[in-house]
Amino acid sequence: MSDHAVLRVKGRVLVGPEEARDELWVVGGRITYERPAGARDVRTVEGWALPGLVDAHCHVGLDHHGAVDEATSEKQAIGDREAGTLLLRDAGSPADTRWIDDREDLPKIIRAGRHIARTRRYIRNFAHEIEPDDLVAYVAQEARRGDGWVKLVGDWIDRDAGDLTACWPRGEVEAAIAEAHRLGARVTAHCFADVALRDLVEAGIDCVEHATGLTEDTIPLFAERGVAIVPTLVNIATFPQLAAGGAGKFPRWSAHMNRLYERRYDTVRAAYDAGVPVFVGTDAGGSLAHGLVAAEVAELVKAGIPPLEALSATAWAARGWLGRPVLEEGAPADLVVYDEDPRADVRVLAAPRRIVLNGLVVG
Repeated sequence: MSDHAVLRVKGRVLVGPEEARDELWVVGGRITYERPAGARDVRTVEGWALPGLVDAHCHVGLDHHGAVDEATSEKQAIGDREAGTLLLRDAGSPADTRWIDDREDLPKIIRAGRHIARTRRYIRNFAHEIEPDDLVAYVAQEARRGDGWVKLVGDWIDRDAGDLTACWPRGEVEAAIAEAHRLGARVTAHCFADVALRDLVEAGIDCVEHATGLTEDTIPLFAERGVAIVPTLVNIATFPQLAAGGAGKFPRWSAHMNRLYERRYDTVRAAYDAGVPVFVGTDAGGSLAHGLVAAEVAELVKAGIPPLEALSATAWAARGWLGRPVLEEGAPADLVVYDEDPRADVRVLAAPRRIVLNGLVVG
C-alpha cells in the first residue's frame, strides 16, 4: 500500500484548538501547506480536519480471556481506525502486535509491554504475575520491549481483606520507576482506589489509569507533580455491574466500587479544575469494544470538562503528551475529516466523513 496519490484537504484544517487553515496537501504520505507543482490526479476531501484521534488507554491483542490471534487483533485495530482513532497507547497486552507496525492502513501503536501485576492480583492471563522482589527486573524487561511506557497494576482486590488494597511496597515501587526512567520509559499504573496513589506519585510515576480514587488530599499532589490521568469513564460505567456480581462474597469491595462510580464525574472535574492533565482513553480490548473514543470525549464533557479541552484531550494535547505530531509541515498525514466543526459539538466525532492514514484514504 505504498501508492500515495496527491490529496487536497480543504475547508477548515484545525492545526490547533484555536488555529485553522484553509487547506493542506498530502504528497508522499506527508503533509505540506505548499501547493505541489504540476500535481495531477488530485483527490479533494472537504470538511473540518482534525489530527488523527488518540485513544490513550486501550488493548490491542487482548480480550477478556487473554491474548487473541492476529485476525482478532486486526479487527480491533480496524475498529479504532473506523472511529478516526489513528494513534493508540496500548496500556498492556500479552500479544505480540509488532506486525501492525508494517501495515500502513492500521493505526500507530505506542506499547507499554505487558501488564505487571502481583501474584493472583489481576485478571487471569493478562499480566506477568510476580512478587515485589522481581518488580525492578520485570519493569526493566517491559521498558525494553515497549515503546517508552511500562504498565503496573497498582491496586486490585485482596481476597483476604475483601477490598481493594495496594499491590506494591513503596521501596520496590521507587526502585522500579527509577529503573524505567533510567531506560527512557515512562510508567503508568492501573488504580481504582486511593490506597496506592500517594506512594506511586511520590515515587515518580508519570500517569495513573482510571484514577477513580482521587481525593482532595491527592489531587493537589497530582497537580504539583504533573501526573496525568486517563479516566476511562466508558469503562467506569461498568462498575455497578461488577459490584453487583461480587456483592455476596465481597460486600466491602462491592460498596467501594459503587462509591467510586457514583462520584466519578466529580472526581474527574475536580482533577481538571486543579490542573491535572486529563487524556482520553477507553480501556477497549478487555471487555469493551474498540472505537469508543467519541463516547469517552462526550463523557469528559458530561463530567464538566469544557468541550474544547475534552477534544484536545484526544487530539492536539494528547499527541503532544505522547510525543507525536499533529497537522504540521512534513508530518505523516494522519487526519480525520468531519462535516461540521467538532469544537462546537463533540458529538460530531461519532461520524467521521473521511479518514486518512499515512496519506491513504482508508475510510
